[in-house]
Amino acid sequence: MQTLIAPAQLLKCMADDLRLRTLLLILNEKELCVCELTAALEQSQPKISRHLAQLRNCGLLQDRRQGQWVFYRLNPALPEWVLTTLNAIHDGNQTLIATDSERLQQMGDRPERAAACC
Repeated sequence: MQTLIAPAQLLKCMADDLRLRTLLLILNEKELCVCELTAALEQSQPKISRHLAQLRNCGLLQDRRQGQWVFYRLNPALPEWVLTTLNAIHDGNQTLIATDSERLQQMGDRPERAAACC
């Protein structure tokens, strides 16, 4: 079952630079936890969590708990047009998240994911 999302709603959700970079990092990595996003984006945990909640409320993200970690991934029920839009933004704007991706790769002590989840 696809998640219903209107084009204007999608654009509003992506209109903030931090939310857009968050979405692109998650698209790139498939799944990230709050601590990984705080390190990659160099923002406080409350700020990251607030933006993640907005993206979840828009229907763009889903979360799952694994022990003490909460992981976020794109909602698998997103319509194809949303995925096409996100992929086009991602592919055409690699420089937007290049530094964030480097910080993420340099992060030590990244949480382990259950093998069946990713």
